[in-house]
Amino acid sequence: MKKTFTIFAAIVLMAGFSNVVMAEGTVATVAATAAGAQLIVPMTLTENAPLHFGTITLTDALGGTVILSTANGRSFTGGVSTTAVSPTSTNAAYNVTGTYNETYALTLPTTITVTETVGATETMDITALTVLFNGGTEVSGVGATSTLSAAGADNFTVGGTLTIAAAQIGGVYSGTFPVSVDYN
Repeated sequence: MKKTFTIFAAIVLMAGFSNVVMAEGTVATVAATAAGAQLIVPMTLTENAPLHFGTITLTDALGGTVILSTANGRSFTGGVSTTAVSPTSTNAAYNVTGTYNETYALTLPTTITVTETVGATETMDITALTVLFNGGTEVSGVGATSTLSAAGADNFTVGGTLTIAAAQIGGVYSGTFPVSVDYN
């Protein structure tokens, strides 16, 4: 019986040591996992001035164009010229705010139609829109992009070309157009 007890005790001790050895053999593994988030501030677009080509004189029945640069300079082709009568020309001007250092796209229409509705309904088109971002270089309004500053701000002006048809009737022409900005 003593021999059986000794063998039994030896088996129990060996089992105990093997469990300890097994327990000491497992090592916990720790992995450093990155965590984060990106918070985008909603963009705002504020209009500061409308797009207006000013008062224009049609000097002959052939028509012509008025080109309004993004720096509010006007040039004329054909039978149109400037006049000192108010209102004077203004570029459409906007402020943009959003997440700092993010790029954004500006969306403008390809054509803006203005209508005179007091007499007969007549229209004129504004095309070839140009944009000047934050005092930079004038670019085409199609596919224009810019980057918000480190303070999350930008601004731009819009110009274009007004086409006056042959024998266009006189009057006050007005209309609206959509302007939108969105992150790239």
